Amino acid sequence: MLNYPATPSFNCQNTRFTLTPPPLSSAYTLHPSSFSVSSSSSHSSLTSQYQQNLPSVSVHKHTHFNISQRTKGLKVRCSQNDPLKVMISGAPASGKGTQCEMIVQKFGLVHISTGDLLRSEVAAGSEIGNQAKEYMNSGRLVPDEVVTAMVIGRLSREDAKEKGWLLDGFPRSFAQAQSLEKMKIRPDVFVALDVPDEILIDRCVGRRLDPETGKIYHIKNFPPETAEIKSRLITRPDDTEEKVKSRLQIYKQNVEAILSTYSDLLKKIDGNRSKDVIFGEICSLLLQVQKEKETRKSGNASKLDSQFNKSPSAKENWRGIPTNLNNIPHSREIREYFYDDVLQATQRAIKDGKTRVKVEINIPELNPETDVYRIGTLMELVRVLALSFADDGKRVKVCVQGSMGEGALAGMPLQLAGTRQILEYMDWGNDGAMGTFINIGAIGGKEVDEVDDIFILVAPQNAMGNCIIDDLRAMTDAAGSRPVILINPRLKDLPASSGIMQTMGREKRLEYAASFEMCYQFRLLYYSGTQYPIMGALRMAYPYRYELFKRVNESTGKEKYVILSTFPSRPTGDEVNDAFEGRTRDQAKKASGFWGFLNGILSA
Repeated sequence: MLNYPATPSFNCQNTRFTLTPPPLSSAYTLHPSSFSVSSSSSHSSLTSQYQQNLPSVSVHKHTHFNISQRTKGLKVRCSQNDPLKVMISGAPASGKGTQCEMIVQKFGLVHISTGDLLRSEVAAGSEIGNQAKEYMNSGRLVPDEVVTAMVIGRLSREDAKEKGWLLDGFPRSFAQAQSLEKMKIRPDVFVALDVPDEILIDRCVGRRLDPETGKIYHIKNFPPETAEIKSRLITRPDDTEEKVKSRLQIYKQNVEAILSTYSDLLKKIDGNRSKDVIFGEICSLLLQVQKEKETRKSGNASKLDSQFNKSPSAKENWRGIPTNLNNIPHSREIREYFYDDVLQATQRAIKDGKTRVKVEINIPELNPETDVYRIGTLMELVRVLALSFADDGKRVKVCVQGSMGEGALAGMPLQLAGTRQILEYMDWGNDGAMGTFINIGAIGGKEVDEVDDIFILVAPQNAMGNCIIDDLRAMTDAAGSRPVILINPRLKDLPASSGIMQTMGREKRLEYAASFEMCYQFRLLYYSGTQYPIMGALRMAYPYRYELFKRVNESTGKEKYVILSTFPSRPTGDEVNDAFEGRTRDQAKKASGFWGFLNGILSA
């Protein structure tokens, strides 16, 4: 059962908004009448008007509305008035048409192709269409100025201004590119599909057309479904090797002619891969471009955010470790503090090229050894990580181990029971991340797909008589250089079903488990064998040192955490005891007496 209600979200064009509820102690409520959606022919906007005594709102990327009691009558408006503008180029048979379809479906851009425009204008009998028809009927090429006029006219329509556009195969000449430049029509990115000539020639020469349906087949890569279809396939007149080579030469000349205009915006994409892998890279690129555009437009939102961060409840004002960690359930501020702390450390590690990392966090709600363990808190942490990487255009596979063992020994750790179902029914937002950029899977080599960019493994662990290491190793081998993140793994060897510790291959299993680098760790320190009171905490967030804190009761009845020491690597129990007793490291000796109870707390 998920412990926390799903977070409501709604969309304004391509920007997702999520309402994050305030802590339960807050007396504030949100009234449906406070929100309205308005639209016009040029843009859509979301206006939220808080009544006189209601809290104000701060806005930021992948917006969460954070509640703070400050100003009155604040109005927040969001409009997608600077949509994506994309040019795409590719040689014949490069797969450009397929990618255009996928881009339009994902981003909702207006697809503009000169071929379609010519046919449309001619059919409509427009002035430009009639001019183009005269050239086409006489077998002459339509002049640049006529084609450019058609394109500019199409770009000026309201749908292209509102939704953004995808300019397919245009401009094709330096003159066309310069005409667009003079009109200040410039894309955000110029995508060029790069495929070797021999592959393109093979694709073209092997193409076959079904004259009845218009469907395109390939004799090797996409053969017809039935012998009947195969018997009626024909080769298009321009799909001979000689003509294909000529068309490729013309394409290369056209591309070289316009590179000087768009060299600063050019992004080459390897087109000699599966269509899904190619689209994944293009999609990541366009999301990044979109994110950069939003950042440039976010001056007002940043100002609101900075005002919000002055609020007494903002977590930037928490110094060190949050207090009252033994109060269950944790407040939303405490949970979000740790979600953000984990997220930032993990992002830094992945950005630095780390590919095998782990997160260990044992606050009471995330410690399965306590009776207050909440699976919902773990799922929320996983969701925060997955959505963040998806925001950056990464395809994320969230993995939960399945049942292990056979027959009477089949089963899975109690901590993970029902986890996959919870993930599948969680609220992942309304912007289509789940199923597109985020997918749910199991642990194993067969779960690794070519399109996956990053893997988040939920609490992988050994069970009595069963070991997850082999499946885990198969998965990391298949993932190659792609990042794998373990969340609260428990990979120590456990006894076999006979109650005897497994020894075959144990050294290699432990060596593999240790190969994952810690990118975040947070542990509360108690007396040995107890869960109360909290004596201190140990924290590490990549790439910084381990920090040891001591919990101190203040005269006001409140508590705080005071940093005692830092360590370049994970401290031993003796080092923790020395720091609590105030001994320097050159005075260190085996712990004894009162603080000796802390020995071994870090070995779990």
